[in-house]
Amino acid sequence: MDIQTILFTFFGGLGIFLFGIKYMGDGLQKIAGDRLRDLLDKFTSNPFMGVLVGIIVTILIQSSSGTTVLTVGLVSAGFMTLRQAIGVIMGANVGTTVTAFIIGIKLEEYALPIIFIGTVLIFFFKNKKVNNIGQTFFGFGALFFGLSLMGDGVAPLEELPAFNDLTISMSNNPLLGLLVGVVFTVGLQSSSATIGLLQELYTQNAISLDAALPILFGDNIGTTVTAVIAAIGASVAAKRTALTHVIFNLIGATLILILLVPYTAFISFLQDALNLNEPMTIAFAHGIFNMSNVIIQLPFVGVLAYIVTRLVPGSDEEIEYKPKHLDPSFIYQSPAIALDQAKLETLRMAEYAGKGLRKSESYLETKNKKDAEKIVRYEEAINNLDKDITDYLIGISARSLSKENSRKHSVVMDTVRDIERVGDHMENVMELVDYQLTNKVTLSEEAYKDLNEMFTLTISTFNRAVEALEKDDYEIAQQVARQEEDIDKMERKLRKKHILRLNEGRCSGSAGIVFVDMISNLERIGDHSVNIAETVLDDREVS
Repeated sequence: MDIQTILFTFFGGLGIFLFGIKYMGDGLQKIAGDRLRDLLDKFTSNPFMGVLVGIIVTILIQSSSGTTVLTVGLVSAGFMTLRQAIGVIMGANVGTTVTAFIIGIKLEEYALPIIFIGTVLIFFFKNKKVNNIGQTFFGFGALFFGLSLMGDGVAPLEELPAFNDLTISMSNNPLLGLLVGVVFTVGLQSSSATIGLLQELYTQNAISLDAALPILFGDNIGTTVTAVIAAIGASVAAKRTALTHVIFNLIGATLILILLVPYTAFISFLQDALNLNEPMTIAFAHGIFNMSNVIIQLPFVGVLAYIVTRLVPGSDEEIEYKPKHLDPSFIYQSPAIALDQAKLETLRMAEYAGKGLRKSESYLETKNKKDAEKIVRYEEAINNLDKDITDYLIGISARSLSKENSRKHSVVMDTVRDIERVGDHMENVMELVDYQLTNKVTLSEEAYKDLNEMFTLTISTFNRAVEALEKDDYEIAQQVARQEEDIDKMERKLRKKHILRLNEGRCSGSAGIVFVDMISNLERIGDHSVNIAETVLDDREVS
């Protein structure tokens, strides 16, 4: 086999292998749906449960990095503490070993029939669930087909003196093997690909067990680089979570290098005792190492959390998706207190809407993507609180309410709906800025000035409406009503100015669409603001 054929076969196989893992993981993720996030959110009450959930989620999405990214998002959102996240990361390290065990089954000869089954399920059925199962089958088959090609590509390496010298050096110097594992994993951006390649090299007798194990442990360190890169410029929570991953794997690699000689002897004993094939031997070495690492370090989760908190000081602005005030016991003990708690939670929801509005104004001016990311998080928090508060209010409505409490119940329910709609309009503005960036739409300086003026008035009106609700202040509510009239007048005035600019050729059609849609969204926020204020006005009139 000439060098070109070797390279083409190996890299083609590697490409198909990586595609297979990704495609299979995507299929499994679609089958699981939103349940993955719910699983991480609801079943990580302590680090031990976090480990179990981390294992399950990583098996489902076939990516420890993907699990880490999901975990970082939940920590940033206030759904999960750093201690819980550490448990999930530990579990992700165990979950990622499952791919090596799958490879150890050696299904290469069935790869093409499995791909065919997947293709049939994708192309000959219109049911989405069946298509997702087909995607999983196709990815599973592609994984083994790619692995088979990789094996054909690396087989001739056994005969190369330079490669034999390298494997001897790695046997004599485990640190060199560790470095090779790190470099390979960083280069391929997949720990599973590195382990798959290692399994094939060991199968082809191109590498000894003594040389293979240090590479395996280096792979564990290399897989943390993806999380580190992702955490650059990210939140404090993201940086701490990424650093946790690095420290956890570095400690594990250090411990195993100290015990490398007895551990290699132990794996060799297992290979003979259980009659393991070469890929399964590597899988067992990887699995036992990662499981042992978790067992050793799990009792020290608190210490690990303390270390990363000290190493990465500071704090993020917390956007907590979970409600703080909705205690279910109040519904049964005192519906009146429960209504007050629902109002407090509604004010929290309004606070996020106000902050999101300011971020949307900032995004229009700066085009900074971090502002857009914050807006999305505020909108998610608003939607989550909307659902929780509404469910809580439905629970209260099942109780016997006085006339006064029935009226309060309606006020909070209507206010929640209005704030949720403000969140939608806030996100609409962000999407209009995204459209402006994507399509290179340029607004005139005059248009920007008009938008800033309307933003200032709209944000002020919304904040005053929330203040009127919080303080039950009739005069502030009246000011809101007057300001909302000013917003309506301003919207009509700005539309006319836009038409004038359009007629004079100072504004393009696409810029006009962005401008008109923005002032329309701001006008609707004004409407929802006055709706909130009117609950105070109506209350005073009824009294």
